[in-house]
Amino acid sequence: MASILSKKQKKKEKYTLKELKSLGHDLLTSRSHINNLPLLLTFVSPESPPQFVVESLLTLQSFFTPLLSQLPSTSSSPSSTKDDDPEVVFKAWLRSKFDEFVKLLLDVLVSQQSEDSLRGIVMGTLMEFVKLLNVGRFHSSIYHRLLHAIIHSEVDIEIFLDILTSKYFKYIDVHYFTYISMEKFVKTLEASLSADRMAVENSEAENDSKESLELSVRKIYQVLSQIPPPEKQAEKSHHEMWSGSDENSSEKPTDKKKKTEEGDSTLLSPTTISKRMKLKFTKAWISFLRLPLPIDVYKEVLASIHLTVIPHLSNPTMLCDFLTKSYDIGGVVSVMALSSLFILMTQHGLEYPNFYEKLYALLVPSVFVAKHRAKFLQLLDACLKSSMLPAYLAASFTKKLSRLSLSIPPAGSLVITALIYNLLRRHPTINHLVQETVENTNEGNTEAGEDSESQPKTIKKRKPGIDYFNNQESDPKKSGALKSSLWEIDTLRHHYCPPVSRFISSLETNLTIRSKTTEMKIEDFSSGSYATIFGDEIRRRVKQVPLAFYKTVPTSLFADSDFPGWSFTIPQEEGTC
Repeated sequence: MASILSKKQKKKEKYTLKELKSLGHDLLTSRSHINNLPLLLTFVSPESPPQFVVESLLTLQSFFTPLLSQLPSTSSSPSSTKDDDPEVVFKAWLRSKFDEFVKLLLDVLVSQQSEDSLRGIVMGTLMEFVKLLNVGRFHSSIYHRLLHAIIHSEVDIEIFLDILTSKYFKYIDVHYFTYISMEKFVKTLEASLSADRMAVENSEAENDSKESLELSVRKIYQVLSQIPPPEKQAEKSHHEMWSGSDENSSEKPTDKKKKTEEGDSTLLSPTTISKRMKLKFTKAWISFLRLPLPIDVYKEVLASIHLTVIPHLSNPTMLCDFLTKSYDIGGVVSVMALSSLFILMTQHGLEYPNFYEKLYALLVPSVFVAKHRAKFLQLLDACLKSSMLPAYLAASFTKKLSRLSLSIPPAGSLVITALIYNLLRRHPTINHLVQETVENTNEGNTEAGEDSESQPKTIKKRKPGIDYFNNQESDPKKSGALKSSLWEIDTLRHHYCPPVSRFISSLETNLTIRSKTTEMKIEDFSSGSYATIFGDEIRRRVKQVPLAFYKTVPTSLFADSDFPGWSFTIPQEEGTC
C-alpha cells in the first residue's frame, strides 16, 4: 500500500509509458490496486502525450466495461445510501470516477490539441459506453453530452461528422436520439435568443452572441443534413440497432428507471420505430426552421428541402409558414422557395391565395441569369399548366414574358418563346394576342347591330399602334394584357441571334389544333447560355452557304460612294508588305 501512495505522489510527467502500462495491469488484475484509478484518470487530458492518453483510456475502458451493469445511476448519491454498507459506498465512488472519466473524454474529444486519430478512439469509447451502460439500452444522456460537446466546440464539425456518418449513423436508434438532441439544442437556442432580446443592448456582447448563434445554427444544420432520412418501413422489416448490437444486450437491467427510460428501442417493433422516427424527424426540422437562419444556410435549406425534408415529414403542411414567408421575401429566395411551395400546393392541398401575384412579380430580367433559373423556369411552366387558369392570368404572364424577351440574353429569349408556345396552346382564349386584326368599320353598321344578339360580341375597337399593357403593374388583373398584342414576338423575327429568329417561326403554326401540335419541353431550353447556343450553331449543318464574288479584291470595308467626303483606305507605307 505504501508503494501505491508513493506512486500517486510521483508527478505524472515523470512516468514512462512502461510504468503506465504496469499501473494499468495492476489495476486490472487486483482490486487492491484501486488507487491506481485516480492516477490513470490524470493522464486522460489534452495536455498529455497521445500515447499516454490512449494507454490510460484503454486500461480504464477495460476496467469499467465489466462493471457498467453494476454501477448505480447518476441520481444516487452516497448520502442516500446505507453508510454501513461498504460495497454500496464503493460502487457510488466508482460511479463518480466513471462520470469523471466521461467528462475527461469529452474534453479530449473537442480539444484543438488532439489529433484526428485520437478523436476517433475517444468517440469509439464514448459510443461503447452509450451502448453498454444501460445494459442493452441506448444511454441517451451520454450521447446528448457527446453531441452537445461537438456542437459547442471550436473544432471543425466535419471531423466529427465523418466519424459519425461512417460508423454510427447507419443505426436507427442513433438516428432517433440524434433528432431528439437536435430538438433540445434548438429549444435552448430559442430560449437564449429570447433572453438576449430582453437584456440591455450592448453592441459588443450582441455581436458575440449573434456570431455564436450563427455558428451553432450552422453546426446543427450540418448534423441534420448528414443523418440519413427515415426509410419506408414496409420495404425494410429489419433495423440495425447500435444499442442491441452487442451480445450483452440480452442482460436485463435491475434499475426501474432504466426499464422505463425513454428510447427503449430494443422493445420497439419496426412499425413503431418508423412512426416515432418520422415524428422526431419532423420535430427536429420544424424547430430548426424556426430559428433565424444565416442567409447561406437559408438558401442551402431552400435548395434541398423539397427532396430531403418534405417527403419524410409526418405532416408536410407544417412547412407552409416557413415557405410562404420565404416566398414573400422576393428575389432569389422566392425563386428557391417556389419548388417546395409548389409541391405543398399540388400534392398536399395547400391554399395560397396570392401565389400567382407573387409568381408574376418574380418575372424580372435577373431571374433568367440566376443560378437556379433552370428549376424556376420548369416550375413556372408547371404552374401555368392548368386549363382552369383564368384568361387574364394566362394573358398577363404571356405578355410579361413577351416583353422580357426584348431585354434578356438570347438563351432567355429561346426559353420564353417555348413558354409562350405552351401558353398559347393550352389557353385558346388568348390566341387573339397574336391573331387579332383591328376593325376599321363604321360604328353605324345596322346589319351588325341586327345580328349582334345572335353572334358573339367582338372586342371593342381600339386605336392601332397603342399598347394597353402596363409593364410596371404588379397586379396581373390590372395589367391590361387582354387588350394588348404580342408585338414583341414579331420584333424577335429580326433578332441579331439566328437561333432566336429561326425559333420564332414555331409560333406561326395554328396552336388551337391541339392534335397536330405537342408541348415543348422547357428543360430542353432552361439551362441555355451563350456557350450552348454557340455549340449548337457550330454543330449545325448549313444547306446553303452565301457566297460573295468580287471582280477586284476590296481594300476597304465601305465604298467611297457610300460616304461622300470620307476615305476608308489605309495608306500603305514603303517597305511594308
